[in-house]
Amino acid sequence: MKLPNKKTKEYNSKLYRSRITNIQKKLKKGEIFILFAANHKIRNRDVEYKFRQNSDFYYLTGITEEDSILVITHDISGMFCLPKDKEKEIWTGIRLGKEKIKSMLGLDFSYDLSDWEKEKPAILIGNHTLYYFFGENPDRDRELITECRNLSERAREGKFGPHRIEHPNFLHEERLTKSKEEISLLKNAAEITKLGHMRIMRESKPGMYEYELEALLDHEYLKYGSIGGGYGHIVASGKNACILHYVSNDDILKEGELVLVDSGAEWNYYTADVTRVFPVGKKFTEAQKTIYEIVLYAQKNAIRNSIAGTPFNEVHEKTVRFLSDCLREMGFLKGSLEEIIEKGTYRKFYMHRTGHYLGMDVHDVGRYFLEGKSRPLKDGQVVTVEPGLYFDPTDDSVPKEFRGIGIRIEDDILIHGKNPVNLTESIPKEISEIEALKA
Repeated sequence: MKLPNKKTKEYNSKLYRSRITNIQKKLKKGEIFILFAANHKIRNRDVEYKFRQNSDFYYLTGITEEDSILVITHDISGMFCLPKDKEKEIWTGIRLGKEKIKSMLGLDFSYDLSDWEKEKPAILIGNHTLYYFFGENPDRDRELITECRNLSERAREGKFGPHRIEHPNFLHEERLTKSKEEISLLKNAAEITKLGHMRIMRESKPGMYEYELEALLDHEYLKYGSIGGGYGHIVASGKNACILHYVSNDDILKEGELVLVDSGAEWNYYTADVTRVFPVGKKFTEAQKTIYEIVLYAQKNAIRNSIAGTPFNEVHEKTVRFLSDCLREMGFLKGSLEEIIEKGTYRKFYMHRTGHYLGMDVHDVGRYFLEGKSRPLKDGQVVTVEPGLYFDPTDDSVPKEFRGIGIRIEDDILIHGKNPVNLTESIPKEISEIEALKA
């Protein structure tokens, strides 16, 4: 796979206009969709976290400025955005301004953000349904509910506002199936992720700290134009691998232990999500090999099962059955296989799901169940496949050589008929490949 061009991608007005038009087609008369851009978050005192646009807002507009408000109905679209301000632009960068944004997106109207309060009643009036991501921002929730209530009190004037708020599932359904362009972005993210994972496999050694590997990942990602990881890096050595979302990354790497690294680069708002496990030293121990091979076999089976038409949950259920049977045969679980699954005793060693949707967000949007049934996988979806086994380091019922072993192997899979495509296949995961790199 060819590495992505480091240059900033040109703004694709046609793409974002078409996405806004698609949303308009889903709205009926009397329905309005309002979407807020992300705002800056305070890290401490007057220091802000690095800004990243809300994924839904970027998907529809490609605009990376904060605090904007997108408004769409079945026949018009518009935006409220930061005004041009020479003094503020000296400090924080050039703003697009309402005229340029209107032209870029082919909008029917555009206002400065300061006009929102004045124009809000006119925007909402005459619409019976408000599509809005309720629950993400309590202040915005109160603001819109208050405005809807105020408008309802004007019924004697023959005017009304929204009396129903709906979740905009239609937008997340759009995002669930990836276009060719989106798949290309995910492939770029995967290729950069490969460079990071292979580098730390080669360079890790006893005596290093987990945060040193984290720094190597960031260096490799940033070097190729990624903004960094699409989520917080998990670099978990030894028993830390048994903590599923371990992010301290401050322990020392010890000979004889494994390192579990869960990390994916983000490229143009699309992220990879990959987990690999490798020895701190040059070789796996026999106990480590045993568990690793079980998880790897489970993962390969789950990838083969990730085909169009298969209910998403079925991939997980088959994985649970296989891992439970292995644990029972090795004496870690007692009882029949059916009892183990029915009672859920396997969760002592395997407590998470086998995968999730992937895209602009590491846990990407889209419903997993439709009308109470597990949703079938569909061409163009991208999912992770990530079985694992974890052995509590404090559990005396587990033989000593297995205690503290935590193994998860994760790849990013494009659903493509009966032939799933592993976008991260080139990142080594066979024991022989990993030991060759370590050597």
